[in-house]
Amino acid sequence: MKKVILGSLAILALSMSISCRETADKAKSATEEAGTALEEAGESLKEAGEELEEAGEGAMDAAKEASENAMEAAEDAAETVKEAGEKTMDAAKEAGNDVKDAANDAADKAAKKADEIEKAVKN
Repeated sequence: MKKVILGSLAILALSMSISCRETADKAKSATEEAGTALEEAGESLKEAGEELEEAGEGAMDAAKEASENAMEAAEDAAETVKEAGEKTMDAAKEAGNDVKDAANDAADKAAKKADEIEKAVKN
């Protein structure tokens, strides 16, 4: 019976040894696969970071261009307002001169009429 028990223990120990080796091999394989997966994930993250950086640069360029366009539009609008103001001032001066000339003409005509009436009354 001792031999049977010792034989059973030997078979059990041998199967445990084989099982441990298989487990160790499987663990090693799983570790290698995990390492490969981590490397691939790292590369994917690096690529995503580069794409994000490029997108950020594109957005900055677009914002800069929009700002420049807005500044140009503001400058154009200011120039247009300035020109309109100058034209308005010129028109106001011209209208003032026309009113002044018309008032002078009316005063001259009134003075002339007054002289005519005065002469008519005296005669």
